Amino acid sequence: MNAPLRLPAALDYPERADVQEGPVERWLIGVQASVMARGARLRAWRLRGILRAVRRHEARFAAMDEGELQAAGRDISLKLREVPNRLPLRVTGEAFALIREVSARVLGKRHYDVQVLGAWAMLRGQIAEMRTGEGKTLCATLAVTTAALAGRPVHVMSVNDYLTARDAEEMSPLYAFFGLSVGVVQEGQDADLRRALYRSDIVYGTNKEIAFDYLRDRAVLRRSPGNLRRKIDRLMRPGTEPLRLRGLHVAIIDEADSVLIDEARTPLIISGGETEEGGFDEALFREAMQVATDLIEGEHYRIPRGLRRIEMRPAGLDHLDEIAEGREDAFGIPVIREHAVVQALNALHIYHAGEAYLVMDGKVQIVDENTGRVMADRSWSDGLHQMVELKEGLEITKARETLSRITYQRLFRRYAHVGGMTGTARDAAWELWSVYRLAVAKIPTNKPDIRRFAGDRLFTTESRKWQAIAARAREFHEAGMPVLIGTRSVTASQQASARLAEAELPHQVLSAAQDADEAAVIAEAGQAGRITVATNMAGRGTDIKLGAGVAEAGGLAVILSERHDSRRVDRQLEGRCGRQGEPGRVEAFLSLEDELMRGKGAANLRRAGQVMSRLLGASSAGWVLRLRQKNVEALHAEARRDLLEQDRQLSRTLAVSGELE
Repeated sequence: MNAPLRLPAALDYPERADVQEGPVERWLIGVQASVMARGARLRAWRLRGILRAVRRHEARFAAMDEGELQAAGRDISLKLREVPNRLPLRVTGEAFALIREVSARVLGKRHYDVQVLGAWAMLRGQIAEMRTGEGKTLCATLAVTTAALAGRPVHVMSVNDYLTARDAEEMSPLYAFFGLSVGVVQEGQDADLRRALYRSDIVYGTNKEIAFDYLRDRAVLRRSPGNLRRKIDRLMRPGTEPLRLRGLHVAIIDEADSVLIDEARTPLIISGGETEEGGFDEALFREAMQVATDLIEGEHYRIPRGLRRIEMRPAGLDHLDEIAEGREDAFGIPVIREHAVVQALNALHIYHAGEAYLVMDGKVQIVDENTGRVMADRSWSDGLHQMVELKEGLEITKARETLSRITYQRLFRRYAHVGGMTGTARDAAWELWSVYRLAVAKIPTNKPDIRRFAGDRLFTTESRKWQAIAARAREFHEAGMPVLIGTRSVTASQQASARLAEAELPHQVLSAAQDADEAAVIAEAGQAGRITVATNMAGRGTDIKLGAGVAEAGGLAVILSERHDSRRVDRQLEGRCGRQGEPGRVEAFLSLEDELMRGKGAANLRRAGQVMSRLLGASSAGWVLRLRQKNVEALHAEARRDLLEQDRQLSRTLAVSGELE
């Protein structure tokens, strides 16, 4: 008699369903967000009950030996699983106390009370704002271990492969003590290895790598939707492509505002192989670029104030129609013609070398605007990458077919639980709640903040600004203070380096052009007399420890060479000094010719600043840059809201058509 047919165990793929709010619901959420954005300090104060719950068990665990602690871990794991989808304060406090004791023995690091508060905030679905140097990596282990002991797969996201590998390696002895497996997802791993890694209790990876693996799963699910259908496919057709992730359970996000806010302006797109059908041929690229070169801004097209976007004007569309009259090739099709010309204009006027990309080894390498790092093997979609290659005189690569797309807004709203940590969340509190339903808790510092902030120094020209920066760097250098000069682009870093070289000041440059030794360069930036030039410091993740005698000399001096589009990014750079109560100094040297003042809509403000500078002195025009920064922040927020609305509309369209993504 044949054995009975047995189907494989159910392959579930948990994730929260998309919520489609109507206009009234969105308005109410906006009102609620305004209230939630104001209670960051009070929210942190309300978390203090976890400290009492932890202290209740400290003496008991301190008296246990290793075997007893492991047995206690198994017992707590069972307690945590008794209440699905909820972590009670009483049991979580016991878990935190145990993890704290084990960490002190295994890692030699005992969690501070403020780290306990930060971890509890994350487990309550909040963003913990913690100053740089407060030990966010160790803080996360409390939340990560507790969630994993509760049987929930955890994704711990950081901003680059180095940090994910470093954090996983440093913290893995703690996880191993509790019998928890750890996987590290990194660029370049094959599909089979990744599937095995995602079976771990805890998975470390960059937000981009995990997001793209999720998109690959969505492509599989679209071809074979439904758990039952996939079970049968795997039984009857062993070659059926398996999924990578185990669903979206728990996400703990480092530099959360950078991931959830700054990177949320660009949709994530996964492409397949090179395609000829439906793509553009080289002749179309070249003709569109030639036409775009001859178009006149203001007459044929416009660049909306503060936005990185091209909009064709009626006169421009009429001009294209005249050029294409009677044509029967691809350029004769209006929608293709307009799209190709707009992408050529984007390549010419929006995406600039040294800022959006670098040309390395004969290829266009995209630079992550939020971290300043090169994103190897990434390419822009819809012909933009090919247009940039054409502009730079490089060989044009084949276009790729778009298989799946999603925004960070929709991705993280699908996780069953999201928590995060960053040094700069309060400025984005309204958006974090209105989009993700994430409240911000301002966690106090472990030691008092004694940094000194000097008033902004404003110059009418960029040249005078760099002269002043070099002179100030010399003063700090001679006083034995290390100096960190922050820039917003590779080009600005090169300018800074040139001025320092002219002044015969030894220095190190850290930018997207040379990030292999990033951690080593940053780690040495606190040595006496060291001068370091670095692009956007968001998410660098390596502590700058002061060398011998530096604290007595005044600590690390941070010089902001210009304002970024977001005040949060400036605060991230400022946070590089003064860690754990150490001394430090922050100064900003700005000019009316900085990148922030070059965009659309800045001309009138720049002229007003120049007039005030002549009448009352340069320092009187500082309000111009602050106002411009606020305007750009508002424009970027509007762009993210537009993208989210477009994504909602696309989601509704695909739902009607039966597609998943």
